[in-house]
Amino acid sequence: MVQQTTRYGLAVTVPLDYPVAVERTREALGREGFGVLTEIDVSATLKKKLDVDFRPYIILGACNPALAHRALSAERDIGLLLPCNVIVYAGDTAGTSTVAAMDPVAALQLTGRSDIAELSLEVRARLERALADVERGAA
Repeated sequence: MVQQTTRYGLAVTVPLDYPVAVERTREALGREGFGVLTEIDVSATLKKKLDVDFRPYIILGACNPALAHRALSAERDIGLLLPCNVIVYAGDTAGTSTVAAMDPVAALQLTGRSDIAELSLEVRARLERALADVERGAA
C-alpha cells in the first residue's frame, strides 16, 4: 500500500531485490507516461567521491512530457521543481527494497497557484499508480 512516509514523499516497501525493484520501477513509470531523464547512482558516487560504502540507492529523475509542458506553460520557473525524483534503495531486510517518489502536491504548493495545484494532483495520482504497480508486481 502506497504510504505518505514524509511530508514530501510517497513510498512502498516491496519484497524484491534491489536490481529487480529498479527495473520494475522504470517499467511502472513508463506505463504512467514518465521517462527517466536523469539517474544518480548514489552508492557508486559516494564510494568514488568519499570512499564510503552505502546501501544500493538510486535517484531517478522522472518526467511526463505532457504534464511538464502544461506546468512550464503555466509557470516558466517551475522547472526549478522538475523532474520528479523517484528513489529506489535496498531495504534493511535482505530481499526487500523501498521505492519512493516526491509528493508533487507538497513540492508544487510552493507556487501558490491553484492551476498548478490541480496539475500536481494529476501527477501525484500517476506516481501513486506507478508505486502501486511496482507493489502489485512484487506480490
